[in-house]
Parts: sequence; structure tokens; C-alpha cells
Amino acid sequence: MAKRTDQKKILSIDIGGSGIKASMIDLDGKIVLEYKKLSTPAHATPENILQIIQRLALDFPGFDLISAGFPGYVRDGIVHSAPNLDNESWKMTDFCKLLSNTLGKPAKVVNDADLQGLGIAKGTGLEMVMTLGTGFGTAILNKGHLLPHLELAHLPATKSKDFDAYIGNTALLQIGEKRWNKRMERVINIFKTVVNYDILYISGGNAKKLQLGLDDNIKIVSNKDGIVGGARLWR
Repeated sequence: MAKRTDQKKILSIDIGGSGIKASMIDLDGKIVLEYKKLSTPAHATPENILQIIQRLALDFPGFDLISAGFPGYVRDGIVHSAPNLDNESWKMTDFCKLLSNTLGKPAKVVNDADLQGLGIAKGTGLEMVMTLGTGFGTAILNKGHLLPHLELAHLPATKSKDFDAYIGNTALLQIGEKRWNKRMERVINIFKTVVNYDILYISGGNAKKLQLGLDDNIKIVSNKDGIVGGARLWR
């Protein structure tokens, strides 16, 4: 078997509404350096987020490429919305270019749930990923291929709330885990009917708070399970 000659290292970044994490992986998705985490700044503008990423990057010398998962609608590296950050300051920001210029390496940026999906999906059938964190994220893959990103979190869940507000972390803190789990049961049943997924993966910091009887084709996974997505962006 030929020895791999492109042993490039990837700085894999996960940007969240409450924290920003970074780790170093290789092109096979294996962890080279375990992740570090810093808090997302209260005024989460592109400039302030980049400052945090620069601080994190100091702990990961020698990376060649950058992969980033972003909590919003991203198309061709350009941010169209960032509802859980400083939304107005992000609109139409070429974050891929900013990230590459700031750190001096080639970068790719996709929605954070999409990045998770690329890492978690097994490549069989129609697979869906839900992320339960500061907000609510989704990704859909067909036979391992990431489908165009849809902001399903911003479909109306009630007359006054979209799904992001309905089951996001703010709602969880306001209504408590028991009522939140009732909402999650409704949400899962809706997407089961609408998407007709073969398997659903649920990740994010609040996934561990689910207290439901889940179908056999629903799996709780950790954010670390999706880290390989940062490598698949470059393959």
C-alpha cells in the first residue's frame, strides 16, 4: 500500500452561540491535537469572532488548511444570516475569505450542522442531523452527499416562533426540561413525517437532556463524532 504523501493538517473550527472550539485533524479525520474552547464574545461581530479564532489558532501550530462550521446560512463561504450571533453585522460577509486572510491558510466554511453531518453520516440512505445547542440546526445527506442547505430551523413552529426559538437554549431555560422534551417530541415527529429520513442523528450540548423514547433509527451522537467533517470538506 502506497504511503500517503499529503499529510496536511487541518484546523477544524466549530463556531457556536456560546463557545468557539478548535482542534487539529489530519486528512483522514484523525485528531492530531485535542480541541480547545473559548467563549463566544457577547458582541459577536465578524471582527470579534476572528479575534477569538486567532487566539485559539496559537494552540495549533503547523496547520495547513482550515475548516469551519458556522451557525447560520452559508453559501459559497459567504454568510447570509447568523441568528445566534450579531446577525446584522454578518450579512453577506465573505467569512471564508476573511478567515483565510486572517490565518494565512486556505479555508472552507459551511453551516455547522452541515459540517457535523459530513462527519457523522454513514453514506447509506437519507440521513438527517439535528444539532441542539444555542439554537437548532439541521443537515440532510443522501447517500453521503450533502444536500443544499435549508434553514429548516426558521420554519414556523407556532404562530409566533420558528423552530430555532421554539426549542433553542433560551426556550429550554424558560420552560424547563420537562416541557422542552414535550416540544422536542413534537419536533421530531414533524421532521419524521416531512423528511422521511432513514436515520436521524441528534448532537449538540442539549442532546443529552432528551428524555424521550427514541425510535431505533434515531441516534444520539457527540460533537466529537462529527469532527471528521472538517477533513471531508477537503476530500
